[in-house]
Amino acid sequence: MSPRAVEVSGVWKSFRLPHLRRDTLKERFLHPRRGNDDEQLVALRDATFAVDVGEFFGIVGHNGSGKSTLLKLLAGIYVPDRGEIAVRGRLSPFVELGVGFNEDLSARDNVRINGVLLGLSLKQIDERYDEIVEFAGLERFMDQKLKNFSSGMKVRLAYSVSIRVDFEILLLDEVLAVGDQDFQEKCAETLDEIRGQGKTIIFVSHDLSAMREHCDRVMHIDHGQIVAIGPPDEIVDSYEATASVL
Repeated sequence: MSPRAVEVSGVWKSFRLPHLRRDTLKERFLHPRRGNDDEQLVALRDATFAVDVGEFFGIVGHNGSGKSTLLKLLAGIYVPDRGEIAVRGRLSPFVELGVGFNEDLSARDNVRINGVLLGLSLKQIDERYDEIVEFAGLERFMDQKLKNFSSGMKVRLAYSVSIRVDFEILLLDEVLAVGDQDFQEKCAETLDEIRGQGKTIIFVSHDLSAMREHCDRVMHIDHGQIVAIGPPDEIVDSYEATASVL
């Protein structure tokens, strides 16, 4: 059996969606017996799967299917309601734009902060700073506040930092969906390089051609449940057929 980088066993995750909030004294006085009508949204249902060390593992599913929730569970941003998650290796998560960024600081300062949060020392950040900025293509803008950046510029900066940390497992959520064509091509090249280094990549994307091109296996999630796991062409074909019916 191949060594496992990630093992997920019987994992459930749900969220409470309040539909009535009685936050004021007046509301409590006028409606003393009315409680919060909370809806329980089950985002992930009894998920069980494993990812091998060095595997490029893709995840597809419609919006709201549970893909991003799963990545945040793997990254430790969320805690499962029940079930177990084992991650064997150092993570570099690119799972939510804005995490670790401060909009009121310069891009230069944000590189330092984000790098530290991902486990780099200040010395390592300084040594890798030029590579980070060059890859992002933002040399002219590093002294501007991040709140003046477009979403595409933020993605370029965040991704450039995430691939410069020392990791064994890279989590990616829709990194190829934002940015111009040149940046997307650079991302694809780095993914090939990372894969060639024997590192593990877990890749969420709506870019089905990228799934076919890069992944060793693909997992299809729908309404929080794992539908199938298998070869990229097989799973993507099945997913496309499902999508065409909707």
